[in-house]
Amino acid sequence: MREAMKREGAEWIKAFSLGMIIFIFIRIFFFSNYVVDGESMLPTLEDGNKVVVNKFGYESEDLERFDVIVFHANEEEDYVKRVIGLPGDRIEYRKDRLFINGEEVKEPFLKMYRDQSPGGYLTGDFTLEDLTGVEKVPEGKLFVLGDNRLGSWDSRQFGFISEKQVVGKVNLRYWPLEEMDATF
Repeated sequence: MREAMKREGAEWIKAFSLGMIIFIFIRIFFFSNYVVDGESMLPTLEDGNKVVVNKFGYESEDLERFDVIVFHANEEEDYVKRVIGLPGDRIEYRKDRLFINGEEVKEPFLKMYRDQSPGGYLTGDFTLEDLTGVEKVPEGKLFVLGDNRLGSWDSRQFGFISEKQVVGKVNLRYWPLEEMDATF
């Protein structure tokens, strides 16, 4: 009886240990938790929101316009921003309207901000060439903006980011619980 309990205890320890190893492996290589720091993604994401970032389920060529991503801004910081320009895109803002490759593109995620500030522009006029000196987003690069256009440090200031800087796509906001959301 005593020997059977020892074996059962050892099996539980092995199962628990294996479970922890699998959990750590998945956590390190497939998903990460991030805490949003700052107000650059308001109203979509707020300071202190906790999000899950999918590090595995995408390739850089799978990134799409308007994906919310986390990327390495420098050695100490990661930023969360929205992909606006993909390689080959010409980008222009006129009268608070986004034009990509000459076509107007709607930004429904900015509706709440626009409703709160009728008549005022959220995004100042610019062309990609004005900001970066080039007409198109170069291969292997992305142009990113925060949703809080009046208070975001983004590609308008620091230029393009490399696709290699991307940690992954934001898949889920899980905190606060009442704001849990998987649509960005």
